[in-house]
Amino acid sequence: MATRTFDVLHEKGGQPVKMWTRGVPVEDEAKQQLLNTASLPFIHSHLAVMPDVHFGKGSTVGSVIPTKGAIIPAAVGVDIGCGMMAWKLTLSAADLPDTLAPIRGAIERAVPHGFITTQGRSLKGGWATAPASVSTRWRKLATRYDAILAKHPKIAHRRPVHQLGSLGSGNHFIELCLDEADAIWVMLHSGSRGPGNVIGRYFIEQAKEDMQRHFIHLPDRDLAYLSEGTPHFDDYFEALMWAQDYAFENRQAMMDNVLRALREHLPPFQIGELAVNCHHNYVARETHFGADVMITRKGAVHAGEGVMGIIPGSMGAKSFIVRGKGNAQSFCSCSHGAGRVMSRTEAKRRFTLEDHAKATANVECRKDEAVIDETPAAYKDIDAVMAAQTDLVDIVHTLRQVICVKG
Repeated sequence: MATRTFDVLHEKGGQPVKMWTRGVPVEDEAKQQLLNTASLPFIHSHLAVMPDVHFGKGSTVGSVIPTKGAIIPAAVGVDIGCGMMAWKLTLSAADLPDTLAPIRGAIERAVPHGFITTQGRSLKGGWATAPASVSTRWRKLATRYDAILAKHPKIAHRRPVHQLGSLGSGNHFIELCLDEADAIWVMLHSGSRGPGNVIGRYFIEQAKEDMQRHFIHLPDRDLAYLSEGTPHFDDYFEALMWAQDYAFENRQAMMDNVLRALREHLPPFQIGELAVNCHHNYVARETHFGADVMITRKGAVHAGEGVMGIIPGSMGAKSFIVRGKGNAQSFCSCSHGAGRVMSRTEAKRRFTLEDHAKATANVECRKDEAVIDETPAAYKDIDAVMAAQTDLVDIVHTLRQVICVKG
């Protein structure tokens, strides 16, 4: 009999929680969140927990939640469709200049990021005037967005087209990386930006109001759910799918502009043989253990057999291009990154600028107080995270950052 690669949490009245977390820390608060989620009556079979798991809002980040007949909006969260994109280039480390700061500056000018305003270019982290390429992408999304707003006008974001192709802040990033053969990769991380955030917050409140209206008591208010077949469920699912598509287009638009910036500073290049664009915070309809279910991957990547994915490390740590093994017990999923080992507040309290500069010594990146909460030591050891999920994915490429842009 094969050795079991996961541990199990289980409380009477709830479904089992299968955890790929051997060798990595898991907070007691996160374990309680998992048990709370597993106690809901519509969980199918079990929860699957990835090695980057940590405490979140309602449900843990790094969990895979299969549901029948309901969705938990707070489990999906407000960064709907957040995910990764990576493209290999036909260049190598030898094609990089000795000084990387000008390339980092070019990327920062090419892509609106953070809450920065640049005269004539960006306005509070979005476009001052959306370029034609972004407007073209927006036209593919606009009709559906208008239909959603017709039913729920409070979802309206003031400048949805102007945020398309922008990075955001926090743990979102754009990186230039080298793989084990010194080939250059462009990798970035972002989601559905402000429009997705508004959709998420709105329907989280709708779910809470539904619970109150029907006198449904939950172990955590943030586990409020929408039942399939109700108008709120249908409208949320429509808006959710739209936001996931927006996130996909957002990453594509950013990649276009990063490549334009790189062409001004690097020798002529083409896109290499491998490109990946994957969500890690989303919902999909799938079939598992003989049932059609909705899978919420809250900080997890689809790792079906042969499916390519991206598992980034923290600033200054390794990242991985992976190929899924289709492990049924994990609902064909793997981790979405290293996973935080402490809160942002704790990281700012514990680490100094000197600590951060030392940890990112070999990376051209910001080294100021505003990014200390993203310093590598605030995250789990990415090697331990990968070791805990060897039955979920195979490593295809190992990347190391040389440039990192953060908002």
